[in-house]
Amino acid sequence: MTTLKGPGIFLAQFLGDQPPFNNLKAICLWAESLGFKGVQIPTWDPRCIDLQKAAESKTYADEVRGTVEECGLSITELSTHLQGQLVAVHPAYNELFDGFAPESVRGNATARTEWAVQQLKYAAQASRNLGLNAHATFSGSLLWHTVYPWPQRPAGLVETGFRELGRRWKPILDVFEENGVDLCYEIHPGEDLHDGISYEMFLKEVNNHARACLLYDPSHFVLQCLDYLDYIDIYHERIRMFHVKDAEFNPTGRQGVYGGYQSWINRAGRFRSLGDGQVDFGSVFSKLAAYDYKGWAVMEWECCLKHPEDGAKEGAIFIQDHIIRVTEKAFDDFAGTGSDENFNKKILGIQ
Repeated sequence: MTTLKGPGIFLAQFLGDQPPFNNLKAICLWAESLGFKGVQIPTWDPRCIDLQKAAESKTYADEVRGTVEECGLSITELSTHLQGQLVAVHPAYNELFDGFAPESVRGNATARTEWAVQQLKYAAQASRNLGLNAHATFSGSLLWHTVYPWPQRPAGLVETGFRELGRRWKPILDVFEENGVDLCYEIHPGEDLHDGISYEMFLKEVNNHARACLLYDPSHFVLQCLDYLDYIDIYHERIRMFHVKDAEFNPTGRQGVYGGYQSWINRAGRFRSLGDGQVDFGSVFSKLAAYDYKGWAVMEWECCLKHPEDGAKEGAIFIQDHIIRVTEKAFDDFAGTGSDENFNKKILGIQ
């Protein structure tokens, strides 16, 4: 068993134009003052990191890590959620997702995909240069518009979609293998990898690639009515990252999983600050400790009600209180009688 590392905080939702949220050093000092011990860095925000430079220059990567460590923190992982989304985009979403890419490739789906793929490869190299062993991303989606089977899906459509998704990601996964870094997909609605079955279908297409791992976030499973504790039992060997995020699902006679096109605050399924939702984090942390999860517990703030600064302040304490310092001995060791092979045979009546 392993004691989880943490608390960490994902910086993406906190970065802004006003201090202390407008540069890496300032936001790290703020996070440390709240009790966080690590930061997960979004690679699309130049206020934090120049991803290509971190990939190509170990000196620069050391400078970034040094800035974080001077603030009393560690880098937990890098994130390419936005770039990963662009590895696979159905044309229906072109305009909506173009904003995730630089202006030079907007309106050109082929160029945008090539840019995204290169970003992921940079992320593998940058993670290595920073001494990290796991990385967070999204899978993107070619099939999400068909998630509900009406109209009826043509035979072979799903297989074709996952085959193409695997074709795009396999070379990226190989680069992560070359750099000794696990690529952790956040299983998330809107992505083709949105539950356990879809992840298994993807694994088949990338030949069960050893680096095709998981970022575990129970909040997304609450909103899908998926058993998030059984998920750990099934996939614990692939879980390499953990977003600590809460959620609640309160269906009514008027709406359920699909939310009726309502805003987040008016949906049956809503993300909440830690402790304000329905996730059984006591059981989550217990299972991860028992399964020897060796990574970080990283808070991701996404709440439709609470102010983010309050969510962060409370979240650091919440995670710290849930991290289990694992025991190195059994509770009944005091009553042990000692043993050897002959003694064991005597107990069993074996001559």
